[in-house]
Amino acid sequence: RNELAQNGAIFHTTTDSEVIAYYIARERVRTKSVEEAIMKTAEKIKGAYGLVIASPRKLIGVRDPLGLKPLCLGKRDDSYIIASESCALTAIGAQFLRDIKPGEIVTITREGITSNLTLCQSRQAHCIFEYIYFARLDSKLDGISVYESRLRAGAALAKAYPADADLVVGVPDSGITAAQGFAAESGIPFGLAFYKNSYVGRTFIKPTQKERESSVRLKLSVLESAVKGKNIVLVDDSIVRGTTSARTIRLLREAGAKEVHYRISAPPFAHPCYFGTDIPDEKDLIATGHTVEEINEMVGSDSLGYLSIEHVQQLGIHSNCGYC
Repeated sequence: RNELAQNGAIFHTTTDSEVIAYYIARERVRTKSVEEAIMKTAEKIKGAYGLVIASPRKLIGVRDPLGLKPLCLGKRDDSYIIASESCALTAIGAQFLRDIKPGEIVTITREGITSNLTLCQSRQAHCIFEYIYFARLDSKLDGISVYESRLRAGAALAKAYPADADLVVGVPDSGITAAQGFAAESGIPFGLAFYKNSYVGRTFIKPTQKERESSVRLKLSVLESAVKGKNIVLVDDSIVRGTTSARTIRLLREAGAKEVHYRISAPPFAHPCYFGTDIPDEKDLIATGHTVEEINEMVGSDSLGYLSIEHVQQLGIHSNCGYC
């Protein structure tokens, strides 16, 4: 029961943040400083986390030893800031100073900044899905531009899985940049095919199939004049259950697209992830137990190509320190 749920998911009516706060408070009673209490807590918990902890006189940042979650340090005037992504610093006019190292505990007081590297280790496992989907496009994580990494993924897809098509389009929002990379590499024109309703959240975490299908129609509408009579390369960041993919492809066909060649800027999502994607079981993943050919038929595309793990390794994302 002391294992942590992720992304604030409910775990026996307690969020992961509350569990961590409880442990810090318990350790604080028998330690000399809040930093020591945090250290003892961090030694106990396993998983993905980026923490910002405020005490009356200190601001403390803690990043998990594997570096699964990002965390960075910034400064505006005389104030220091800790945030998960660099785009948060840009939004408030702050200067990016550096990424907090995996396992590092940074303490900020009136006297300045101190750093504890006791929990740092050689093995790291940065979350590749941050670059593929989670992170905002204008962020840099551990020195890597999210925008550039998605462009490279799209270019790699074009080399590995070319298609005879008239137009390359991306599924909003995280598929669009990879689609631009595909178009630039292939020479096929890039265009917009969808209007996205900004007031509908993630569809893949809706609890029922009916709700997921309804949300897809509310979330996306197709620009018919852009796709009618054309062969389309459709670039997306991932296929989870396949519900959204099948519906998106059906929307393109209903709008008059002749062919839809589906390209995914990530390897097949075949196993549950407990560190951020909120997928509890393999039975909820279409790539588990199905071949690429079977998935292609199930989602209704004319062809399907995934970015391979080998291709991901060639994108320059944490080639020196590893990823999950």
